[in-house]
Amino acid sequence: MSSHEPYDDLETELLALGDLLDVPAPPPADVAATVRARLTTDPIPEESPDPAHGPITGPVRPHARPPRRRTRWVVTAAVAAVVIAVTAATPQGRAVVERILRFAGIELRIGDTPPPPVTTTAPLPGERTVATPGQVRFQVKTPKALGPPQRVTVADDGGVVSMFWPGGVRFDQFDGALDPFFFKKLGPPGPDYVDVGPYDAWWIPGEHPLGYIRREDGTAVPLRQAAATLIWAQDTINYRLEGVKTKEEAIRAATSLQ
Repeated sequence: MSSHEPYDDLETELLALGDLLDVPAPPPADVAATVRARLTTDPIPEESPDPAHGPITGPVRPHARPPRRRTRWVVTAAVAAVVIAVTAATPQGRAVVERILRFAGIELRIGDTPPPPVTTTAPLPGERTVATPGQVRFQVKTPKALGPPQRVTVADDGGVVSMFWPGGVRFDQFDGALDPFFFKKLGPPGPDYVDVGPYDAWWIPGEHPLGYIRREDGTAVPLRQAAATLIWAQDTINYRLEGVKTKEEAIRAATSLQ
């Protein structure tokens, strides 16, 4: 069994959380006092045996998860909740609170005001141009309606395949892991629900900031200002089609996937 303690990565995760939050000013003194009192009076729950079966007296299986690991996530969740509570308690903080929607491997962060545009561009982690997308984690498909792509790239150790066409059209596909790969910052009116054949989809009109979530440490990488995008999932694969002029044209291309 590894000697790695579940608390070893806690500092890294909390620092990553801090990078994703924007707290514009220190909270008022009464809010800080309330939060401090809450932390000192609410104990972190300990693991307890199942009352229906009594205390655990038998040997622990080698692959069983250590009970302390759940406590670690309780600590992380508690700190995250405190940060969010402090942020929302200030007038500036209330302005930046976002609604979170996760769909098709993408985290949509929907605010009440349009987000500031991204003025820089960055590639995906490890992105490289390839002749054919070999050594990837899933079966690669192409929207037949768009014709052969002008360029193909593979990124993140075969986790993402991207295809490019003239005019800024880009098609990303990646496997259906539980954690999101991309994030998008949106303002009103938010995404529109549409159908791609039998599959649920969201159409995101207009330009919006796009980023990539590096799952190994939880940090986020800003990528660029993205064009209007259609996102959907088929079976266990997620798709995003960016840069097609209209919602109807994007749906037509998505339904031609083969």
